[in-house]
Amino acid sequence: MGIGSFIESTKRVLRVASKPSRTELWMLVRVTAIGIAIVGGIGFMIKVLFWFVGLGA
Repeated sequence: MGIGSFIESTKRVLRVASKPSRTELWMLVRVTAIGIAIVGGIGFMIKVLFWFVGLGA
């Protein structure tokens, strides 16, 4: 795949792609925040568990 065909392919994708609406963007932000909170909560629970067991620093 040459650089010319890559540029043409990129142009085609950008022409077809559309911006998300405000509601779609807000949904994406909420889902991402919930995912980060869940992963952080699990990490915190594991850290607290290790504190109780005595393995944490």
